[in-house]
Amino acid sequence: MPCFECTGPETKHQMTLPSAGRSKGGARAPCSHSWLHQLFYFYPHPQIWARKFLPVPWLLCGPRRYASSSFKAADLQLEMTREPHKKPDPSECLLFGKTFTDHMLMVEWNMEKGWGRPRIQPFQNLTLHPACSALHYSLQSFDKVELLECIRRLVEVDRDWVPDSAGTSLYVRPVLIGNEPSLGVGSPTHALLYVILCPVGAYFPGEALSPVSLLADPSFIRAWVGGVGDCKIGGNYGPTVFVQKEAKKKGCEQVLWLYGPDHELTEAGTMNIFVFWTHEDGALELVTPALDGIILPGVVRQSLLDLARTWGEFRVTERKMTMNEFLRALEHGRVREVFGSGTACQVCPVHRILYQGKFLHIPTMENGPELILRFYNELKMIQVRGACLETGWMLVPQRSSCPRSLWTEAPSLPPPHPHSPTSW
Repeated sequence: MPCFECTGPETKHQMTLPSAGRSKGGARAPCSHSWLHQLFYFYPHPQIWARKFLPVPWLLCGPRRYASSSFKAADLQLEMTREPHKKPDPSECLLFGKTFTDHMLMVEWNMEKGWGRPRIQPFQNLTLHPACSALHYSLQSFDKVELLECIRRLVEVDRDWVPDSAGTSLYVRPVLIGNEPSLGVGSPTHALLYVILCPVGAYFPGEALSPVSLLADPSFIRAWVGGVGDCKIGGNYGPTVFVQKEAKKKGCEQVLWLYGPDHELTEAGTMNIFVFWTHEDGALELVTPALDGIILPGVVRQSLLDLARTWGEFRVTERKMTMNEFLRALEHGRVREVFGSGTACQVCPVHRILYQGKFLHIPTMENGPELILRFYNELKMIQVRGACLETGWMLVPQRSSCPRSLWTEAPSLPPPHPHSPTSW
């Protein structure tokens, strides 16, 4: 079964909900893979992060002749568990992705009847035919706002599973698979959408901001122009497992993915990569690779860009970076901080890069790391305290019935300009 984390397109997550994905004429807006990417990437509550390894299809276009083109949250069925699981001890460390809540959201689809009624049911194993078409990614689309509401209700049901300890969160994992019992390659006639919740601790071992080292080997390529490297699908992750093992053999925690003859910096493991340095022209600059088709458009990436541009204290640039350019800056002492960003780790400092047989020391931790700490604290303020509530970054799922502070981020469409807000 494929697994991928959906991070959504380059969109501002601090938006209000759209009008249920409808156009002015009342017809359903055209489907696209970016819609589903938005849907699956925008679910962090202040203590709930939607991780990026989400099995989401990348082809959603298809005929609209199905009986039910979407499901409705109003039709949601609820079956409470009769055997609740023991909740984690708050004093013990939460391992990432090892503990699950009592309930899950399930919605079935088939070509003849369309989407069935969504239901929240006890957490349970899936029964799949051996020929299940889980590797097929051309599936029927649905109303993302309805799914968002269903997920909010799922979180409400399992709200007691939201951890209170520092550095913990409730991880939301939506999954969409084709489950037609057929070995043929093609669009399945049956599909299954489900959502599970996971109370988790830090993604990387150690403290929240422990630095990592990266293996930069141009012989390993994660994505290429014309491929699907900017989509969160299972096929983008399976091939990276071997490279990750090679990195660990050489004393590195993650991989710095390079691309092309110029060894362009693209990503760090499953994270977007950032470099904070003094440019050759003397300007202080935050640089991250542009979304050119091989970069995963992370929501935390966009969050950091938005925050930095709001501060207006240094130049913020989305462009290509090469290892030669980076090495020159490192040699001249212009590199201040290097870090990755993602929904699981938020921001992750980098202190060493193994490139061409030599470890390069990155002075990230010697510089505070001031910018990383600022980003980290700002994100925490937003997640836990709703610091940017007035800007529309958060949605409140029935505060009156939630003993804890539960929030979720709203899906949004790409802004007309990276510096301007999106309006619906």
